[in-house]
Amino acid sequence: MATTPALTDNTNVNVTANTNDIAGVVATLASRQSGRAKSKPMSGPKRAAIMMLALGEQYGGKVWSILDDDEVRELSVVMSSLGTVEADVVEDLMLEFVSRMSASGALMGTFDATERLLQQYLPSDRVNGIMDEIRGPAGRNMWEKLSNVQEEVLANYLKNEYPQTIAVVLSKLKPEHAARVLAILPEDMALDVVNRMLKMEAVQKEVIERVEQTLRVEFMSNLSQTRRRDAHEVMAEIFNNFDRQTETRFITSLEEDNREAAERIKALMFTFDDLVKLDAGSAQTLMRHVDKDKLGIALKGANETVRDFFMGNMSSRAAKMLLDDMAAAGPVRLRDVDEAQALLVNLAKDLAAKGEIMLQKNRADDELVY
Repeated sequence: MATTPALTDNTNVNVTANTNDIAGVVATLASRQSGRAKSKPMSGPKRAAIMMLALGEQYGGKVWSILDDDEVRELSVVMSSLGTVEADVVEDLMLEFVSRMSASGALMGTFDATERLLQQYLPSDRVNGIMDEIRGPAGRNMWEKLSNVQEEVLANYLKNEYPQTIAVVLSKLKPEHAARVLAILPEDMALDVVNRMLKMEAVQKEVIERVEQTLRVEFMSNLSQTRRRDAHEVMAEIFNNFDRQTETRFITSLEEDNREAAERIKALMFTFDDLVKLDAGSAQTLMRHVDKDKLGIALKGANETVRDFFMGNMSSRAAKMLLDDMAAAGPVRLRDVDEAQALLVNLAKDLAAKGEIMLQKNRADDELVY
């Protein structure tokens, strides 16, 4: 179809207008820049991250779509940690790239902003994988991240790897963290790893990069997924820290509004009454670590089953002395009872974390891990 002269004229006018607009924006920004100090030098990834944030949803889609996973990951890591980016910095970058954008003010780079932006252009599973890795253990690189992974978790993963791979990984960790991981590994394997570390020469860069990639794909991504906690578990921990009256008030209200959620939270809570599920050895270990006055106050507000449990794990003489002390103490405030019981619960969790006692959920076959 032939193009009419009028249409051609209009197109030329639009192109000319757009060109003039861009030229006008660039000239304005250049005049602003001349009156102030230039921005500090930035790395390429940081500059790219700021530009992608500034491009936003409307103009950034095509750019995101042609980046590979490693490029998206690197850009997302930088973007999510930008914080506030001053308008002057954005304007300087616009000049550098001769962009069509106009600066409306400062930008804020956050996890949520980054995730929302990526979800506009990338499949959900790809975005989730990238954001999970970013939100994983803190650290500027893979080895710093690993040093912030709980030693039991890391040891459980490494024990399925070749001893030479384990040696390479531990050689890159902080000594104190490597020591804790070694102590958990099976003894024969740990000795083999120690010997390999003693004989290890300089590891080629390609080998390190291959190990890093394996850890990133096989370990960190799975670790990030397991870090996602059920909302009921989070709420159960919050309820554990309420005083008795506040806990009762919230549980009662929640039962009226959402009985299923209330029951799930109660099943996940670890309370003072749950201490009766301790085995005899764990109960005696707990009592050795607690002040007897605090134990007496805690038992003041306990039901008969809980009292009998603690008394049954003492000698007859110690139990009689504790009962005499409780009687001599007279009435105690409910707040003091709640604080004493919370102290025992938190002490039990601390001892469990150190491996000195074992805690169990309301289901006797399901251990709590702290």
